[in-house]
Amino acid sequence: MKITRFAVIALLAAGTAQAQTPKQLDQQTAAMMRASFREQGIAKMDRLEQDAAQKACSQAKPPSEAVTKKIEAAELAAVKWPADGQFIGDWKEGEKLAQNGRGMTWTDASVAPAKNGAMCYNCHQIDKKEISFGTIGPSLWNYGKLRGVADPADPASAAIVKYTWGKLWNSKAYAACSNMPRFGHAELLNEQQIRDVMALLLDPKSPVNQ
Repeated sequence: MKITRFAVIALLAAGTAQAQTPKQLDQQTAAMMRASFREQGIAKMDRLEQDAAQKACSQAKPPSEAVTKKIEAAELAAVKWPADGQFIGDWKEGEKLAQNGRGMTWTDASVAPAKNGAMCYNCHQIDKKEISFGTIGPSLWNYGKLRGVADPADPASAAIVKYTWGKLWNSKAYAACSNMPRFGHAELLNEQQIRDVMALLLDPKSPVNQ
């Protein structure tokens, strides 16, 4: 008798779940997410809020080609190019940023971009001498050299230089559902920090391009 009762309850519960619309399920999921997190230190609840790109890329199916193009166009339009036209900084500082995995956790004292690292080695190989690096993203070894950048200031290199800045500032401008952090867009790094990472990738003197 107990087994029968449990079976009836399970069937009723299943029927209720099946009757729910996708919108209702999304609302329940959002509520559960909010109930599972709390603010602590610099980590606030607004981190659970998704923008249009994040929402589109969080669905069960990838966004359509039309939606993808719309997202990429909007994200590209939001890229902030260097105000003084200077794209390249100091590769030595860029290497320090690449090695630095700190920032944006509840234990950090400040949300200032200058307090953050770029965390490049979490996802990429950048230098052949490194024995530990992530493989989520492609290898960036010889990034500038392979793309023919002998002088980042040369007009012939302008397209690659601008693309690299845009990719660092807002990766979704080129791949709507990119997993790469949107360093400039999300204020994870400031302009000078991005210049320094640019130098690490593109400066011929950088060990990356040796």
